[in-house]
Amino acid sequence: MKQKGEKQESSEGSEGAKGKMTLPLALVALVSAFGSSFQYGYNVSVINSPAPYMQDFYNRTYLDRTGVPMDGGFQTLLWSLTVSMFPLGGLFGSLMVWPMVNNCGRKGTLLINNLFSIAAAILMGTSELAKTFEVIILSRVVMGIFAGLASNVVPMFLGEMSPKNLRGAIGVVPQLFITIGILAAQILGLSSILGNAKGWPVLLGLTGIPSLIQLLTLPFFPESPRYLLIQKGNEEQARRALQRLRGREDVEDEVQEMYQEDQSEKEEGQFSVLSLFTFRGLRWQLISIIVMMAGQQLSGVNAVFYYADRIFESAGVASSSIQYITVSIGAINVVMTLLAVFIVESLGRRILLLAGFLLCSASCAVLTLALNLQSTVSWMSYLSIVCVIAYIIGHAIGPSPIPAVMITEMFLQSSRPAAFMVGGSVHWLSNFTVGLVFLYMEAGLGPYSFLLFCAICVATVLYIFFVVPETKNKTFMEINRIMAKRNKVEVQESQELKASYPLGKQDEKKVLSSSQ
Repeated sequence: MKQKGEKQESSEGSEGAKGKMTLPLALVALVSAFGSSFQYGYNVSVINSPAPYMQDFYNRTYLDRTGVPMDGGFQTLLWSLTVSMFPLGGLFGSLMVWPMVNNCGRKGTLLINNLFSIAAAILMGTSELAKTFEVIILSRVVMGIFAGLASNVVPMFLGEMSPKNLRGAIGVVPQLFITIGILAAQILGLSSILGNAKGWPVLLGLTGIPSLIQLLTLPFFPESPRYLLIQKGNEEQARRALQRLRGREDVEDEVQEMYQEDQSEKEEGQFSVLSLFTFRGLRWQLISIIVMMAGQQLSGVNAVFYYADRIFESAGVASSSIQYITVSIGAINVVMTLLAVFIVESLGRRILLLAGFLLCSASCAVLTLALNLQSTVSWMSYLSIVCVIAYIIGHAIGPSPIPAVMITEMFLQSSRPAAFMVGGSVHWLSNFTVGLVFLYMEAGLGPYSFLLFCAICVATVLYIFFVVPETKNKTFMEINRIMAKRNKVEVQESQELKASYPLGKQDEKKVLSSSQ
C-alpha cells in the first residue's frame, strides 16, 4: 500500500513537472481574467486620454444648467473626484470580498459582480446624451467596487483551481489581463480612434462588453473545488470539478490534500478579519501581505505612469507622438508580465519580487538624478526615458503580479477570504493615497519625490529577503508548515497529519491550544 501511495505522489509530481495545463483550466483562467481583471486595467487608464474632452463636457453641462461657466477650482475638484472615486470604490469592493466569496462562492461572486460593471458601462456610455456629469463620477465608484472585488476574487478563484506546479503561472494571468486592459484603453483612447470629442462616451461604455461575455460563459465552468469540498462539504461536486479541471479520473491525492487542510483548520472555523489580526499562527503571513501590497502601490508605479507623459515632454518628444510612446510603454508592460507567467514557476516567487523591487529602486534613484540634471546635461532626458522603461519592466515581473499569488499561497481555505480582504484594502488605500498625495508631493519635492519611492522599494526588498519564503511547487499545507516555524507556533500538527490522517479530535485540540 505504501508503494502505491509513493507512486501516486511521484506521478503527481512528475505530471506536475510536465505542467498539465488542460483546456478547461486554461479557458476558465481566460474567461475570468478577461471578464474581470481586464476591466480593472481598462478603467485605470481609460480616462487619461479623453480627459480634456470630458472636462470640456463637464464645463458645457454646467454652463447649460446655470448660465455661468464653471470656475477652475471647481472643475479641478470634479476631475480629481472622477479620477479618485475609482480607487475609493476599489476599497469598498475589497471590503465586500469576505462576505461574498463565503456566501456566494468564488464563481458566484464573479457573476454577480458583472452586474456592477454592466450598469456602470450603460450609465457612462449614455452620460453625454443625458447631459449629466454626476453620473460619470457615480459610475467611477461603481466600476471601482467591481474592480475591488475582481482584483481579489479572480486570483483567489484561479489559485484554488490550479495544480500546485501551475499556481504561480496561472496566478499571474489576472495581472497579465490587467496590463492588457491598460493597453487596450490606451490604444482605443488614441485621438484618431475614440479619444476625441465624439468618441469618449463609447470609450467609457465599452467596459460592459467583457462583463457580458463573462456573464454568458462562466456559468459553464466549475466552481472552485476547494470551496465546494472544504466550505460546502460537497465531496462529489468537488471531485467532479477536479476531474474536469485536471482532465483525468484519478484526483485522489488532491482530494486527500484538501481533506488534510480541512482537518487542520476544522476547529478554527471561518476567520473574520478581526480574528485574522489576533491569531498568532498567521502573524507573519499577515504582515507579509500588508508589506507586499503596500510596497506594490507605494513604490510609485502609478506616479511613474502619471509622470511618463511629462517626462517625455521634457525630453523633447513632440506632444503629438507622446500618446504613441505611452502605448508602447503599455505594450512593454504586457510583454514583461507575459514573461513573468513563464518564469515564475522556474525562478520562483522570491527572486522575481526581489529583482523587480531592486530594479524599481535603482530606476527611481537614477531618474531623480536624470530629472535634476536634464536642463544642464542634454542626454539626461534620454536617460530618464530609459529609467521609466526599466521601472515598468521591474514592476511588471514581480511587484505587480506576485503579491496576489502569495496571498493565495500563504493562507489556508478558512483564512484566505479574510486575507484577500486585508490585502485588497491595503492595495486600494495605498493606490488612493498615491493618487491624492502625488500631485502635492510633486509640487513640493519635484523630482526628489522619486527618492521616497526608491526608499520604499528598498525597505520592501529587505523585508522580503528576510521574511518571505519561497512557495513555488509546494502544497498549501507545506507552505503553512514553513510559516508556522516563523510564527513560533507548534509544527507538531504536520507530523501528526502525516502520520495519522485524519487527525483525531484530541490531537486537534492539542495543536490548537499550542498555536493560540
